[in-house]
Amino acid sequence: MRRLLPTIALMLLAAPAARAQDLRPFCADRPGKATPPCILDVGHVQIETGLADVVFLRQPDAHATIYTIGSSEFRFGLTPRLEAEAIWAPLIINHSRGSGDRTGVGDLTLGLRGALLASDSNGPAVSLQGFVTAPTATHGLGAGGWMGGVRLPAQLPLGALSLDLTPEVDVVRNASGHGTHAAWVGVAALSHGFGKLTVGAEAWGSVDDDPARVSHQASADLTVAYAVGDNGQLDVGMNIGLTRDTPDLEMYVGVAHRF
Repeated sequence: MRRLLPTIALMLLAAPAARAQDLRPFCADRPGKATPPCILDVGHVQIETGLADVVFLRQPDAHATIYTIGSSEFRFGLTPRLEAEAIWAPLIINHSRGSGDRTGVGDLTLGLRGALLASDSNGPAVSLQGFVTAPTATHGLGAGGWMGGVRLPAQLPLGALSLDLTPEVDVVRNASGHGTHAAWVGVAALSHGFGKLTVGAEAWGSVDDDPARVSHQASADLTVAYAVGDNGQLDVGMNIGLTRDTPDLEMYVGVAHRF
């Protein structure tokens, strides 16, 4: 799998280009945690792959390094204002002190995203996204049960900058493995383009209202994306944990291509 990933990336970038003159500007969910409100053109497919992602958790009661290889999002344009999405990770490696190593696949997430405002203009844009996560992961590497959530991705042009906001409400599994509870997530991201290069900074936070213990997570995130033609992108990113409940550091590199 690891040897195949560079080949897959080259295939995506070298694939026949879609007719860019007939399509909306290229827009990927990667990189970063904010979700853009853009909708994929009808009949087109976009594949966004995390070639490698590593999370470092270093705390007195938890010490782990988690690698995710090849996690991919598949986006399908259904109508001018609606797209379908599927996300799955084929390889997760969890090196955890005290509980041994786990290797396997991740959960499967399916979703729909619909445009609510100005999806084809240069002004503000808002979409509504709903998703469910099926417990397909190897034991110990996933949520352990069905989950779901709703996001309201919004984008506001600010002159040379672009502001993305993503409020989110989720239904997640209890830490005990029995029952569910609510979690609230928010992301604010600013980005600026320098030709083919786009640089961004994000503030991310979440409140997980688990009956056993409410946890608060927050991170400061940096992203860089480089456009490859009209239908491709390479990206890197880094997330820096700001609270005790947040992983200390996450780094990743990925690729996206529209067909």
